[in-house]
Amino acid sequence: MSFEPIENYGVIGNMRSIALVGMNGSIDFLCFPDFDSPSVFAALLDDERGGRFQIQPDLSNRRVRQLYLPETNVLLTRFLAEEGVAEITDYMPISATGEEPNELVRSVSVVRGEIKFHLLCQPRFHYATCGHTTTIMEGRCAIFAPENPACPPMALYSTIPLKRESQDVAAQFKLRAGERLTFVFGGVRAQGQQPEMEHVEERFRETVNFWKKWISRSKYKGRWREMVNRSALMLKLLTSREHGSLVAAPTFSLPEEIGGVRNWDYRFTWLRDATFTLYALIRLGFVEESDAFIVWLKGRLSDDAERGPLQVMYGIDGKQKLDEISLDHLKGYEQSRPVRIGNAAYQQLQLDIYGAMMDSIYLASKYGDPISYASWGEVQRILAWLAKNWQRADEGIWEVRGGAREFLHSRFMCWVAFDRALRLAQKRSLPGPFNEWLGARDAIREDVFTNFWDEKLQSFVQSKGRKDLDASVLLMPLVRFISPVDPMWLSTMRAIEGRLIEGTLVRRYDIERTHVDGLPGGEGSFTACSFWYVECLARAGDLEKAQLLFEKMLGYANHLGLYSEQLAANGQHLGNFPQAFTHLALISAAFYLDRALSGTLDTVWR
Repeated sequence: MSFEPIENYGVIGNMRSIALVGMNGSIDFLCFPDFDSPSVFAALLDDERGGRFQIQPDLSNRRVRQLYLPETNVLLTRFLAEEGVAEITDYMPISATGEEPNELVRSVSVVRGEIKFHLLCQPRFHYATCGHTTTIMEGRCAIFAPENPACPPMALYSTIPLKRESQDVAAQFKLRAGERLTFVFGGVRAQGQQPEMEHVEERFRETVNFWKKWISRSKYKGRWREMVNRSALMLKLLTSREHGSLVAAPTFSLPEEIGGVRNWDYRFTWLRDATFTLYALIRLGFVEESDAFIVWLKGRLSDDAERGPLQVMYGIDGKQKLDEISLDHLKGYEQSRPVRIGNAAYQQLQLDIYGAMMDSIYLASKYGDPISYASWGEVQRILAWLAKNWQRADEGIWEVRGGAREFLHSRFMCWVAFDRALRLAQKRSLPGPFNEWLGARDAIREDVFTNFWDEKLQSFVQSKGRKDLDASVLLMPLVRFISPVDPMWLSTMRAIEGRLIEGTLVRRYDIERTHVDGLPGGEGSFTACSFWYVECLARAGDLEKAQLLFEKMLGYANHLGLYSEQLAANGQHLGNFPQAFTHLALISAAFYLDRALSGTLDTVWR
């Protein structure tokens, strides 16, 4: 089989794990039982060895439509042809109690005609490195027992007989209009016990009600509500129900360039995402999720990392060691190798994370519960370290592997760290070494305007002593480091527009010119940067252009309103999918632009 385009997938999940469901009816990616567990299905990365769970209707010249049931994460794939219409409904059960089993449900039905279906379930455990035995029990239950004891056994339960084909499971069946069959794939029940198939309909209703009730709490009632709500629902899917952390994306090693080597594992929690996550959730009114995330974040404040008090990213449970490994037996998406799991960037020094950390704590304390005595003590300890280290070269927001530099983004985010600490201390009457923090904040600001401004380019530059531009500078007005109408900022925007922006698509930096990341090949435009650009335009008062470009960017979403990390020049989605960072940036841009267009900016404040 050939590879499906990345944008041809929808996702289902239960806040523990996520599966990617193609428009062809095949589940081609699933890590189980958790986001960062080894894969069970990975045809997305190797269409021959990776494994899949496929249900195919036997229809000629079929057309396919895929949609979410309104205001839910329940996915419907509809196959339409002259001889009939078939539907597959995919979801992972979830309820308010959190007591539902960890599994996915596939319900097959026929709307019109009589249709033959082919089912093939091919689990490939532990990133397709581990064999397994398959046992058919009572005809309608297949038990897959991995040889690796670290992999939990799994089962496929069915309402029709199953047959074994080698170590896979297959079935063929016919359905007439109005008939339905159900398949459940997940952990093995006690003593091979069948799931309560008669209760599947009840679980379906619970799942639909869970998502509808959750999104109904959103306070966003403005323009583009459907896209904002879909982004919020996606962020909820990417949030760990157990830990409160947010994974950057549910996939690993989807390429930033087809055939290229920029293939990374994003199934972890980046501190950088913290401030965007808190800001987006608070804006939309999701206080419970904000509180859970800040609890997870505060749990990291006492963790000493290898290159500073904090590290760039953590496992969803706070795990620090995320060793990077290449899976050389997998050929990669469209031959994009190596396929990597783990992420060596966890060992990098990225000073901007301290600004993200402090901005998150500031927002949480402003809109939620005040920071505790112990946590404030940890904040002071971290800032004492930062006051001595903010001038260091680091690997920066883009986690470059071409050597450390003094990056502008890292520098102004260090300013954010001291600025928010001072604001929070003033608002909550907290103690601290204010003269030291004031001195550091003002010294950083002076350093940025003196050493990162290029008079010839009339622009702020990517790093000290160089003339390269970088789209991360678009965050300067968004974090209130500089006025969005400051002449120096407006000329910087013009410079970025001339070098890094084509239409609505924004590249992170000029790869061929900078050689900053130490990697061969290229990449697409960075979708989050496009939404930052829109928000910068809106903050600068160019609302007509901002609205036009924002709505053009909405046109780059896939058929379900989802975005990967990057876009190719032809609009093809690249990189891990779906990406939280992109959806966070979309929410931020939509929120600000809607308020600006409605004339209610007095209520917007960071």
